[in-house]
Amino acid sequence: MAMQGAADRPRRFEGQCYAESWPLKTAFVISRGARTEARVVVVEVHSGGVTGVGECTPYPRYGESLESVLAEIHSVLPALQRGITRDQLQVLMPAGAARNAVDCALADWAAKASGDGFAGPESLPTVQTLVIAEPEAMAEAALAAGRAGISVLKLKLDRQQILERVMAVRRAAPGCELVIDANEAWSPEGLPALCEKLAEQGVSMLEQPLPVGEDRILGTFRHPLPICADESCHTRADLPKLRGRYDMVNIKLDKTGGLQEALLLAETASAQGFELMLGCMLCTSRAIRAAWPLGERARFIDLDGPTWLAKDVNPLQFIDGRVFWT
Repeated sequence: MAMQGAADRPRRFEGQCYAESWPLKTAFVISRGARTEARVVVVEVHSGGVTGVGECTPYPRYGESLESVLAEIHSVLPALQRGITRDQLQVLMPAGAARNAVDCALADWAAKASGDGFAGPESLPTVQTLVIAEPEAMAEAALAAGRAGISVLKLKLDRQQILERVMAVRRAAPGCELVIDANEAWSPEGLPALCEKLAEQGVSMLEQPLPVGEDRILGTFRHPLPICADESCHTRADLPKLRGRYDMVNIKLDKTGGLQEALLLAETASAQGFELMLGCMLCTSRAIRAAWPLGERARFIDLDGPTWLAKDVNPLQFIDGRVFWT
């Protein structure tokens, strides 16, 4: 997907935004609760006979709702009509889901208007998420994923039965690489020892074990496996407080406020020694297409959001642990 540079002149756009609800195949269960639908906001921008489309997923954890994101986008539509560049958008709107949808719509418009066509890799690897369930159920899901050719599994965990669930999945899928996402659910007590036990089980990475602001302990012990900042890292401004505590950052366009900041975050984080993960929310394939330019930069890629949908829009193909651009 092409980007407009800082020198591009402002262009006038007509824009609109609307909400969509996409039912899931099964409940998506993490430490904060269960979801049965993906609720997204879509932005369309029109100029010169070309339409660009962007999508975001408002996230209550960050104080966002469909209503708040729609209101934020509506407030910027007059600026789009007067003329705007993507660099100006970064100043006009704060980082978050609303800016992501607008930025991705403008990027999509630029790619279509340029006529350059698609220039990225044909496919990217992606993890497959296993949601929280009893150890036996997670083992069954892991076995099915392994049979489907998936090589990297991401386990959603809360603070209950941590090792039991990991060990059950490891027995069911001995050849799969495992990563864990705690979504801030764990506590500092006993974390160093737990990390050692997870490393003994061959876990390759641990994502956001502690709540934001309660991660001081991460800087006090040797990490036997990389620890990744998700909720703790939104934009480049967060990097200084992550140094010495985290080894990796999870880049999601809904956190960075679009592809523009996401690419800058990837460049800055890499220069500062952080490894990269590319993530997504529950979303349609529109959102995965927007994040595609980051795929080749990341050690771990988590783009399986659309696989949870009962029905997708303009769907990408997910085959044998890879997502294919179609």
